[in-house]
Amino acid sequence: MNQALPKLTVKDYASNQEVRWCPGCGDYAILKTIQKLMPTFEQPKENQVFISGIGCSSRFPYYMNTFGFHTIHGRAPAVATGVKLANPELDVWVITGDGDGFSIGGNHMLHVLRRNVDLQILLFNNEIYGLTKGQYSPTSQTGTRTPSSPTGSIDLPLAPCEVAIGSGGTFIARTIDTQAKHLAAVVTRGHDHRGASFIEILQNCPIYNDGIFEQVTDKKTAADFKVELVHGEPIIFGKERERGIRLNHDSLKLELVDASSDDVLVHDETNKVLATMLAIMKGPDLPVAVGVIYREEKNSYVDDSQQQLISVRKTKVSMADLLTSGHTWEVE
Repeated sequence: MNQALPKLTVKDYASNQEVRWCPGCGDYAILKTIQKLMPTFEQPKENQVFISGIGCSSRFPYYMNTFGFHTIHGRAPAVATGVKLANPELDVWVITGDGDGFSIGGNHMLHVLRRNVDLQILLFNNEIYGLTKGQYSPTSQTGTRTPSSPTGSIDLPLAPCEVAIGSGGTFIARTIDTQAKHLAAVVTRGHDHRGASFIEILQNCPIYNDGIFEQVTDKKTAADFKVELVHGEPIIFGKERERGIRLNHDSLKLELVDASSDDVLVHDETNKVLATMLAIMKGPDLPVAVGVIYREEKNSYVDDSQQQLISVRKTKVSMADLLTSGHTWEVE
């Protein structure tokens, strides 16, 4: 008979390590939200693992009173894949940033998504390298002035959610660091998803890129510059919910329309074409989309791997047979 799990609280998930981010960093808000959320999953704490790469966000495992692994730059998805395959019962979380996840770690991110490994991937996007003192990152806006681009970056920024969709991701969402209720709801849905859940968190860096997301976080302007996606509901926004999004069938582009129009799109999480357009939608002409952008039910790499292992074990070939089978073999 299974014993009931002890009732856990936010205090059970706070480690004894001093939290050492810059004052005002959005990482504090994300940490507190995740610490509050973890007890709601009602899992043994020893089954929960946080794995990170390198960067400000990657200090996260130190501050979670769970198992954790601080890996090298960009390799968190690869290490997390190994952890999950070695013990599928573990609840594995990947914590990464826009530089760690999409610069040196871009290749690993691509493959963990296309394989649909059963992980939660939280990507903190502040559009800058914070830990190494403010160089421009793969998501920095064109023209961003930094120590590594003193006259302005000439790179075209990538959109993390668009890349995740193109990589074959099966759960793609976006939320905001300081909006705890929305962040918790999105992360909960990602946790419930069987497969790789990719969640981009717009996160403020007050030292090197302060206010980059101010339009979607300031209470005075947020309603006009972001739209919260809800599956099956019209894509409308604005202080008075007066504006909507429609698809121009001639240009095949999204555009603004009056919310009362019959052309207003209804959000469909399962529509990959619509999801791709929503993932790259941004100002000044269009709002930033937050919420679940895309969702697809698909076999998990971990499940398929376990089934393959069971099948292979049924062949009953011993190690002795393999070692004495000679130097050649035939494939039929």
